[in-house]
Amino acid sequence: MTLDELPVGKEAIVSAVGGEGALRCRFLDMGLIPRTKVSVIKVAPMGDPVEIRLRGYELTIRKEDAKMIEIVMEDTK
Repeated sequence: MTLDELPVGKEAIVSAVGGEGALRCRFLDMGLIPRTKVSVIKVAPMGDPVEIRLRGYELTIRKEDAKMIEIVMEDTK
C-alpha cells in the first residue's frame, strides 16, 4: 500500500521510501524514513495535495510523491 491510498484519519508506518537521487533525499530530510508513523490529516478538494502528520508536524506533499512512499497499516490491539 502507498501513502496516497491511506484514508483520512488513519495511521500507518512507513515501510519504504521510493524515488531517486535528490527527490529521495528530500523525502528522507523531511522525516519520511522507514518505521515512522504517519497519518493523513486532509486531502485537497481535487485530491491533490495531501496533508500528512509525522514526527509532530504537518507536511503537505503532492499525490504523485505520496505514491512513492510505501506504508503498512499500524497494528491495533
